[in-house]
Amino acid sequence: MDVHRGMRGVTPQQLLEAHRADLIIQGEEGVDFKQAWADPTSGMVFCLSQAPSADAVNKIHARAGHPADEVYELTVKV
Repeated sequence: MDVHRGMRGVTPQQLLEAHRADLIIQGEEGVDFKQAWADPTSGMVFCLSQAPSADAVNKIHARAGHPADEVYELTVKV
């Protein structure tokens, strides 16, 4: 799960475009972006993905033009 801050006012269309930019190149780092959520009021965006590492997620987001502020590697699932 990763977090982007500072995206205040993001529209559904802008979120979709950013997500699509990730999807186009995600395979180059073995990442599979699943879903993105946004709160335009706070400017927070959350992305769920499966990836070999946090670094792989960071690389894709950075190359797509919207680097993540934080990436959390979640290893416990129920």
